[in-house]
Amino acid sequence: MSKYLIVNADDFGLCKSSNDAVIDLFLDGKLLSSTIMFPCPGHAQAAEFAAAHPEYAIGVHLTLTSEWPTYRWKPLTDGKSLVDADGYMWRKTEDVERNADYNDLRREIEAQIERAYSFGMTPSHIDNHMGTLYGNRTGRFGLLKLIMQIVGDKDFSYRLYTKVDKSMVPRGTPYPVYKLSSLYTSHLARKYKVILPDYLLFPDWTAELKANGYEGYRDTILKLWTNIPDGVTETFVHPALETDELKGIVGSWRDRVWEYSILKDPDTHKYLKEHGVTMISYRDLRKMKKGRV
Repeated sequence: MSKYLIVNADDFGLCKSSNDAVIDLFLDGKLLSSTIMFPCPGHAQAAEFAAAHPEYAIGVHLTLTSEWPTYRWKPLTDGKSLVDADGYMWRKTEDVERNADYNDLRREIEAQIERAYSFGMTPSHIDNHMGTLYGNRTGRFGLLKLIMQIVGDKDFSYRLYTKVDKSMVPRGTPYPVYKLSSLYTSHLARKYKVILPDYLLFPDWTAELKANGYEGYRDTILKLWTNIPDGVTETFVHPALETDELKGIVGSWRDRVWEYSILKDPDTHKYLKEHGVTMISYRDLRKMKKGRV
């Protein structure tokens, strides 16, 4: 078996700085998968690009949180349990898990997916912003069951994992919990016939990782991307161009600019190839695994 890597650009549609970076990477052949935040102000530019370029794997980044201090958005529906006192989406994943009503969630999820179709695009896959639909912050695992039912009914691939590797344990998660979650996810994937990657590599933006500047950050990321087991591993990035717009929205804007630079660099793709890693898209994943679930 071989090593395959999906690098998904999250937060397409967040703002023009993100959109321009993601579009540039697609057109330059450096990116194969991305997902759009439909409640965000920049979603139309992203969706119009996706509709014009069905060859790329562009899906829906289900968005149920609005975390930035001065740049916020509201649901597409009127679900009262999905918003804070100011009428915007909750800032934290924990707030969504504790407060969101299942009926409100289902209507909002379906509205965001339908918004994608309204632009003439055909979404390739689904994932979720800030992990709000995993249920692992508060133990509300009915959320995971809900989203797996929905993506199964609509025949979408989804971001999660069915296998575990000790090098990929999310920071702060005990290994037994990580292992148990993979078993539950595998069960739901079989039950609802959902195609998932094998492994999920969570980015870890620690201060230590960034302390050595861009070069050190890049070298560490490339080692993580190539030190993966056989099978399909997904990881996610948030590429953006360095602009005043981005700096006014995102406190961690430099991380996003560095991620754009890593993907833009031809040496990144040469490094992956030299280390036996093939970058694929979510459309490729579907072709590889269709009929196995």
